Amino acid sequence: MPVVTSSLSEDHQKKLLSLLGNVRLHLLYKASVHGFTALAFHNRCDIQGPTVIVAYNGAGFVFGAYTSKDYNQSGEKVEDEQAFLYSISEGRNKPLRVGGISGQCSFTDEVTGPNYGALVFLHENAAKIESKPGENFTFKAAEMHGGDLALTEFEVYRVEGLGDLLAKPWRNIQWTAEKKQQLMKAIQSYKPEIKTVQQARVLLVGPVGAGKSTFFNSVNSVFRGNMTSQAIAGTAGRSVTTQFRTYTIKAGKGGGAVPLILCDTMGLEENAETGLNIEDIVNIYKGHIRDRYQFSSLTPLQEDTPGFMKQVTLKDAIHCVVYVVDTCKVSLLTQKMLDKFAGIRKKTNLLGIPQILLMTKVDEACPLVAEDLKNVYRSVYLQRKARELSESFGIPLSCVLPVKSYSEELELDQDVDILLLTAVAQMLNYTDSFFENQVIGGQEMIDQQDLYRSNELSRPVL
Repeated sequence: MPVVTSSLSEDHQKKLLSLLGNVRLHLLYKASVHGFTALAFHNRCDIQGPTVIVAYNGAGFVFGAYTSKDYNQSGEKVEDEQAFLYSISEGRNKPLRVGGISGQCSFTDEVTGPNYGALVFLHENAAKIESKPGENFTFKAAEMHGGDLALTEFEVYRVEGLGDLLAKPWRNIQWTAEKKQQLMKAIQSYKPEIKTVQQARVLLVGPVGAGKSTFFNSVNSVFRGNMTSQAIAGTAGRSVTTQFRTYTIKAGKGGGAVPLILCDTMGLEENAETGLNIEDIVNIYKGHIRDRYQFSSLTPLQEDTPGFMKQVTLKDAIHCVVYVVDTCKVSLLTQKMLDKFAGIRKKTNLLGIPQILLMTKVDEACPLVAEDLKNVYRSVYLQRKARELSESFGIPLSCVLPVKSYSEELELDQDVDILLLTAVAQMLNYTDSFFENQVIGGQEMIDQQDLYRSNELSRPVL
């Protein structure tokens, strides 16, 4: 599946947002990718709440329509006092905004392309518009689209209000150098309760492009003291990570290992035949997969496959699972992807492994946080997204943690470090819960040399 990206330039987006207020745009539909047809439009844009149409033509106009109402092919005429048409062009400093004619509907909710009367988009299921100024909206054709009715691109975005900042943060966090040092010291001095285990093993699981590898690189950079890029990260449409990797973090160049191993996996994809095979998840949990094992989307690892570790102990198993989700794409998670996560959650719960969810790219998701990372727990928008993820994944809100990783920076930032280290500290806290479940009355419940004799989890015997 190709990567779907916005065609809006930075200047065009800035002008469009000046009409919409304090909102975030989520790209739902791009005609050059999904098709210049009414069916393709409705498949992706129906029942999405407030949306804005962005049409492009060869004359250099960027124009369209905003509505706060749903499209649902009802066949009815829809009234929307908030609806408007707009146009952005090089010869105009400010965008043109055209409100509806009093007493007339805003658009007709048909099975055709978006029909605003004066502008009918995807006319006749083609890359063109029909223009009839005066029907529902009044404008001059030369100012709206320059008389060019052919479309070079057509996009639809969901419009989500960001809200203001909360008077008080919904979580308290100290943004001081002392707090950073306290977190680093606590992480470096961590010791698992099971004596035969020296390092906590944490598995990162998430969709392609969610930021798993970037998160590891960022945490590694914090402890190293400079930017690192040990794990391959990128923005390709398919998973950049194709192997199972186990990464050890060192405190400074040539320093000792931090008692934490972050394990990276191939990204999840919607289709069953692409991305990480869920059946491989169980083998990873139990420690059967070696470092650098090359994943196959179609064939899960078998006992007789090279790279399968038959004799494993608790130190080889996964002690905590971290789901990684791009905050910018929370509202765009498909049912297929949510079902895939639900399947993984079920297997994880059966093995009694604690789970955390990381919300990545919070600065990209909320401009208020981009301005000041300290706003992360005061952002109404991020709090809403955290609750949405909690409900969708069935994970307590206390287990949902927002983070920002290093992506374009060349120098470390204290606020970024503190948010990253806070997440790592929580991973170790949850790892402790896993180890505590392996101990009864001060005795380890498992034979450390024979943890899993088969592919099925053996019941520990005292």
